[in-house]
Amino acid sequence: MIKRLLIANRGEIVDRIMRTCERLGIETVAVYSEADRDAPYLGKATLSYCIGPERPTESYLNINALMEAVKDSRADAVHPGYGFLSESAAFAEAVTQAGVKWIGPGPGILQSIESKCFCRWLAQELDIPVTPGTLKPVTTVKEIIMAAERVGLPVLLKLDKGGGGKGIEILENVSDSGSVTAVLDRMRRIGEKAFACGDVYVEKVIPAPRHIEVQFLADEVGNVICLGERECSIQRRYQKIIEESPSSIVSEPERNSLYEQTGKLVRDMGYVGAGTIEYLRGQDGRFYFMEVNARLQVEHPVTEFVTGLDLIEQQIKIANGEPLDLQQSDIKLFGHAIECRIYAEDSETFLPCPGTISRLLFPETSWGSVRVDHAIKQGFNVSPYYDPMLAKVIAWGKDRDAAVYNITQALKTFIIEGVENTIDASLSILESEGFQTGDFNTSYLAERKLNERITDLPA
Repeated sequence: MIKRLLIANRGEIVDRIMRTCERLGIETVAVYSEADRDAPYLGKATLSYCIGPERPTESYLNINALMEAVKDSRADAVHPGYGFLSESAAFAEAVTQAGVKWIGPGPGILQSIESKCFCRWLAQELDIPVTPGTLKPVTTVKEIIMAAERVGLPVLLKLDKGGGGKGIEILENVSDSGSVTAVLDRMRRIGEKAFACGDVYVEKVIPAPRHIEVQFLADEVGNVICLGERECSIQRRYQKIIEESPSSIVSEPERNSLYEQTGKLVRDMGYVGAGTIEYLRGQDGRFYFMEVNARLQVEHPVTEFVTGLDLIEQQIKIANGEPLDLQQSDIKLFGHAIECRIYAEDSETFLPCPGTISRLLFPETSWGSVRVDHAIKQGFNVSPYYDPMLAKVIAWGKDRDAAVYNITQALKTFIIEGVENTIDASLSILESEGFQTGDFNTSYLAERKLNERITDLPA
């Protein structure tokens, strides 16, 4: 049984994991870079270790430094959180080789599914629809042009081992091989720098899709259960900013079909742990497999609200070798939940705005329908070295209208001063007609911006 758990991450997810560990009587070990010396959660940890300078490559991405902390703290388990090394087969291998439990799918699974092309191939082998495109990386401009002509323009050029919205380029035209070469070279540089792999593949653009994902749990004896779907179509730069569960457009038969496809894929992979399968829903109602996320998602709280489950606790139980004590028939979705990610960004450009928080007032959460996951405090310095997310505000309601009302009221009482932030931008989206009626897709924010510019032009 896990007695001392090291959290190999930073920010709000550390505080979130600590809350569950405290309830379960598990000691926690926090790690921090020099930029995070004042992180609020450090005082809650049983032990804490500085793992290096501000730059992620020297701290949160430094496997040697993290393993030193694991050894020195005598932790018997590691939770990688999300981002950083959460899907690193090399880190998972180092942890397990040290005789320490890894909370997540094992290194073998991580190594296989870090390739999006492999996952696309496997899905197709299992008769799960995938977006048209290549099932292995393309290496030349000629291959890109041939693939684009075969599936039809426009196409996306995507990094095979990318993530977090990075490494995605749209090609509207491939007649100019010089411009295609420039895009390919740029993608490779991004991939090598961010993911140590510059391989790319081609995927056809599905016009105005909805981004739907299914949360699942899988244990060591082959049990798989799905915990509803999440609607993640409100995005900027291919990154989610508002998520909800359930989706207002997924019918019960469609949900059951997604569950069946997800279970088939997870069992075939031999996956153990919590994870997510992402799908695109086209305007024709067809669903296409997109990718596997082998970690806990940022947006997991909406699933916790509508299912009543603690996903961190479920991860720990699975890592302890316990079989799932739930069956698919036990999973009922109660009400509706919405999450808004609040960033230290300019509301217009969505560019990061680091600085010091001079005033901070959180929404009221004592009545149980609103939750704020964060790791900030008044006087906290928002570093330029990391993702600029400040907090997640999550609200539940008996139906979607109630959830929208509750999260809107929560955001109206959330005050962050000293750094530019996206509270007002989030409110603008929540109060827009398209969001209120559920009539939106992954291009919704870009289309709203374009319409606003057109409206503002002189007559």
